[in-house]
Amino acid sequence: MKTITVNGTRNHQPITLTCSNIVLGSGDFLRLDNMEFAAPVLDEYMARGGNTFDTARHYRHSEKALGTWMEMRGNRDKLNILTKGCHPVRENSHQPRVTPEAIEEDLMTSLEYLKTDHVEMYALHRDDPTKPVGPIMEALHKQVEAGRIYAIGLSNWELNRIIEADHYAKENGLTRLSFNSPNLSLAKPLKPRWENCVSANSDMVKWHEETGLPLFSWSSQAGGFFSGRFAPEIRDDQEMVEVYYSEENWERYSRAKVLAEKKQASPIQIALSYVLYQSFPTAALIGSENKNELVSSISGAAIELSPEEIHYLDLKRDDLA
Repeated sequence: MKTITVNGTRNHQPITLTCSNIVLGSGDFLRLDNMEFAAPVLDEYMARGGNTFDTARHYRHSEKALGTWMEMRGNRDKLNILTKGCHPVRENSHQPRVTPEAIEEDLMTSLEYLKTDHVEMYALHRDDPTKPVGPIMEALHKQVEAGRIYAIGLSNWELNRIIEADHYAKENGLTRLSFNSPNLSLAKPLKPRWENCVSANSDMVKWHEETGLPLFSWSSQAGGFFSGRFAPEIRDDQEMVEVYYSEENWERYSRAKVLAEKKQASPIQIALSYVLYQSFPTAALIGSENKNELVSSISGAAIELSPEEIHYLDLKRDDLA
């Protein structure tokens, strides 16, 4: 499995984290009462070269389950954890909680659930544009200095806020951003899939190209849009219809089929490869819930796409000649 590198800090010294470019997500699949089924998927992922796991304080069960699995396997030092905090609580989903106090509360709870004293990567799960970036970046820096976080990032922040936050850190001698985690997929959403979520638009992509900052894409396979489960006339999934059903996305699907036939792959594998073969470092967060889905994704990650093929998929050129 290919890797990307993320800059971090440990014991006040710069380090480099080596992360597999396929990141195994968890969501509600990874639960303590589901370990008999879930643990073998995690084992298979690591056996195939994966070493980075995505979770979040907001997810109901996965941090506890991941912590228990690592304890069972004794493999904490062999993997990277990317967890997230400062998501609104489920009972009050419209109330932002991006504050230094929430960072402290969520991180300490995550460390307890994960049965560890640090995480390699920590991202703020949401933004609150009404809050100044200064206290937020200072709070994250404090946790890096304490050794609880090695690299900090942002998830679902708009580009202007990302730039503002990183600029504040640079100007004030604080820990700078090491990664960004928006949605990036071949299918372009017509609206946010979930409230206050952010997808990488052309400006954000250009910024990543210019800075080289790694991007960890969630929903990198667009909720299975390219799986064969969906078609223009199949409209039983209202969320997918509202988010992804557009003429442009069906054309992207058609082109993914063309390349899939050419490369003896499936369209959803081509869609995954699209994310991984951008002109800047990327990793794809995947939600495989069984070994077959996992193996398919890992195989898709091995399919190389040229810049011309990326542009063809993205409707920036009309043919592959």
